Amino acid sequence: MRHFKKAIIMMLFLYSMTAIPTKGQAIAAQGAILIEQESGRVLYEKNAHTQMRIASITKIMTAILAVESGKMDDMVTVSKKASSAEGSSLYLEPGDKIKLEDLVYGLMLRSGNDAAVAIAEHVGGSLEQFVQMMNDKAKELGMKNTVFANPHGLDDHENHYSTAYDMALVTQYAMRNEQYRKITGTKEYQCKSLNRSIGTWLNKNKLLTILYPYSTGGKTGYTKRAKRTLVSTAEKDELKLIAVTINDRQDWKDHMTLFNTAFQKYELVEVVSKGKFTSYQGSYVGEVEPEQSVVYPMTKEEKQKVTIEFLPNKKNDQRTSMVGELLVRIDGKEIASTPLIGKNNPEISDEKKQSWIKRLFD
Repeated sequence: MRHFKKAIIMMLFLYSMTAIPTKGQAIAAQGAILIEQESGRVLYEKNAHTQMRIASITKIMTAILAVESGKMDDMVTVSKKASSAEGSSLYLEPGDKIKLEDLVYGLMLRSGNDAAVAIAEHVGGSLEQFVQMMNDKAKELGMKNTVFANPHGLDDHENHYSTAYDMALVTQYAMRNEQYRKITGTKEYQCKSLNRSIGTWLNKNKLLTILYPYSTGGKTGYTKRAKRTLVSTAEKDELKLIAVTINDRQDWKDHMTLFNTAFQKYELVEVVSKGKFTSYQGSYVGEVEPEQSVVYPMTKEEKQKVTIEFLPNKKNDQRTSMVGELLVRIDGKEIASTPLIGKNNPEISDEKKQSWIKRLFD
């Protein structure tokens, strides 16, 4: 039996490595999106802005608020309300004292609804105040079609929904946090702060634990009304991706399909490099530089259609060091921009810098 299981796992692994979908291969999800993590470029979408029930992928917002609270070392006393939460559970008991950090691991790996309520009560002061924090954060992140009514995603409120696009936004934001990345990418975890043993928590995300070698994390979800929901992240050759599917009966397969297609089709291109830009400036080396690099996922065809335009700062304000702006376009469509900063040098005027750079890009 053990050898049979190993054979099945190996077959799934080989599938994930080699499966490249055809153009006509459909994604079964009712709502879906694939974005590049750093730039946010949308690489695939299907009903991405349609409001739907989202189940436990709600907990991504709960987790990042807990991480950002600065209270991860706090000891949390589990309330009766938290311990009686329905659905998936860490089997916490009233009066248990457990570290907030451990609760977040239990939230993300085992999808503990009791952990979600305990986190909300401790971080927010009350369940209601934490839900308000969730909605305030959603507004801050531009999640325009999202309303949170609880910290776990259970179907106990009618007004609890989001979209594939909005869930990609909160995941993109959360993945910028080092501690969150560590938690969501953990395959198994041993809780040490509780005064009794509750065993080892194994991550429910099979892409991370079994199926996909490039998986870096994510969150699973399911309720009877939302059906299967899944957020997952993956990285290969420095290309970082975020996939979201909602109401998807074949979510593991669909996420691997989306990832494999993108890894085959796109590569990260450093269009403008802050560090290397000055080497192209002839006698004016070191006098101007982009404020930031521009790195963007592109196909081979798109790489041939990149143009960079320099727009000089017409205000000629001596109080600012901005010489102008670089606009990056693909086939005429603007994808990014960055200010061009002139370094202080009394021997070279701003007018001379602008003239030289304009000639370069012309």
